Amino acid sequence: MLFKKKKPEPLNYPYDRENEKPILKCSICNGEQVAGFKNIHTGAFHEVMFIRNDAELQAFMAQYGLSGEIAKEY
Repeated sequence: MLFKKKKPEPLNYPYDRENEKPILKCSICNGEQVAGFKNIHTGAFHEVMFIRNDAELQAFMAQYGLSGEIAKEY
């Protein structure tokens, strides 16, 4: 086996509002979106969940108490 299967992260990631901001990482090629949090100091991205439709985005926002627009990064 060349590659190990990536284990899914638990959905209860401890979001640090002071040091992280919510981001949608979007693929230009195929339109895939991944919601997660980017550390504003180091730039490290922590993937939380794959977004396939608007309902999943709303669920992500509700789970972490987010409102408004989430920045997209390509």
